[in-house]
Amino acid sequence: MSTYDHMVSWVEEIKERNNSSAAALTVIKENEIVLEHYSGSHSNTSNAKPVHENSRFNVASARKSYLGLCIAIAQYEGKIRSLDDYAREYFKDIDSDILKDTTLRHMVTHTHGLDENSEGEIIREFDAGEKWAYRGINIKLMTQLIHNLYGVPFTELLYRKVFLPMGLKETGWETQENDDLVKVIIDPDKNGEDTTGSKEDGTESNLFVSTREFALWGNLFLNKGKMNGKQIIPEEVTEFAIRIHTPEHLSKEYPRNGMFWFLQDVPREQSELGDRVPTGSFQILGVTGPTLLVIPKYKVVVAKMYNKRYNYGNENYLYYLKEFSNIVADTFR
Repeated sequence: MSTYDHMVSWVEEIKERNNSSAAALTVIKENEIVLEHYSGSHSNTSNAKPVHENSRFNVASARKSYLGLCIAIAQYEGKIRSLDDYAREYFKDIDSDILKDTTLRHMVTHTHGLDENSEGEIIREFDAGEKWAYRGINIKLMTQLIHNLYGVPFTELLYRKVFLPMGLKETGWETQENDDLVKVIIDPDKNGEDTTGSKEDGTESNLFVSTREFALWGNLFLNKGKMNGKQIIPEEVTEFAIRIHTPEHLSKEYPRNGMFWFLQDVPREQSELGDRVPTGSFQILGVTGPTLLVIPKYKVVVAKMYNKRYNYGNENYLYYLKEFSNIVADTFR
């Protein structure tokens, strides 16, 4: 049996079980690609293009790790004084009575307690730092903050400071369809849908990435900002991005986060990392099935892609996420 057979068979099993038309897997071990697996097609129609190494998937909420790096850069360059700065200092147009004692630390660790109602008004769900909840308002606000601090969208900042030096050509926010973009299946009984957006400024969920470049993104953090021996971004920036920033007093069952990354310190009930994953590992994922897992202890990066929204359903959502990371950890243990 090949070293990676269990990992690949698990990926294929979930692809079929959840009606994803596409699956892809890239594994980097000690800076070398040791596995690439592609299967299925770009949509669930009979004439859809087969998945290949240049196929680009919508990575949905995994884009938060890209925004998170920009926040880390802003902190490093002094644009942000401290994560413990109050959000009201940066968002003057928002009612300070709503923001209350919310800090930037709360914003990047999903402990802010804010949400939006159906009219798009910001509301308070719970006191900042009291609980953990995955909402979209913090991403919207932090995207706006980077734009305000630099005068350009964070996507442009990334392109200049990171994507261009890395030589990334299959990573970007797309506004027009092309043959390399994988459709997203929302209803298995209907054709896959175009999920390109109308903007390239990072405010929409239209980031498309090839599986290989998704893995290289994770490898940049594993190598503390280096690629092929070249320091792309300062080591301190990547270390800051994957350091636990969650308030220490947060209840133990909740996940721990860095700059939106999920970080493993000890196994936690509501974490998306399995209990066999070593301390120091980190992961980001999206609703359409992408997962980027980095295990520094084993010098391993694993990028997995699907194209089915709500890929794992609701009932067993955490089980499937944890189990994949456990299988990866077992493979390299």
